[in-house]
Amino acid sequence: MLKPLRRPRLWLGLWWCGVAAVVLCSLVPAFLLPEVPPGGDKLEHFSAYALLAAAAVQLFTARHAVVRAGIGLVAMGIALEIAQGLFTTTRQMDVHDALANSLGVVAGLLTLLAPWRDALLRADRRTASVD
Repeated sequence: MLKPLRRPRLWLGLWWCGVAAVVLCSLVPAFLLPEVPPGGDKLEHFSAYALLAAAAVQLFTARHAVVRAGIGLVAMGIALEIAQGLFTTTRQMDVHDALANSLGVVAGLLTLLAPWRDALLRADRRTASVD
């Protein structure tokens, strides 16, 4: 399922830390987050989910695994928006945030078609020859 990375646990662990960071940032009280210009939060949502999806492309070898990660990220983005509305008092559910999350996932998954889809694999192997 994972590409033949030299340190697959490290890279997968970092990806899961990124997922956890998005969950945490989505549920902490709003006053703990930096202020952004109006609409700037949509760019934050898009960027975070694009980065997580692009990282999944770097990690997983099979396309179906990448697609499953993408579906999971879209589901997570929607679930977190619902959770904001149901379980927090300083955050609100926003359909536009869920859309930005989903579009970010699509953008990140599109890196599967890019020549740099194996950049982490190449970089990880290069560091192996240096060690």
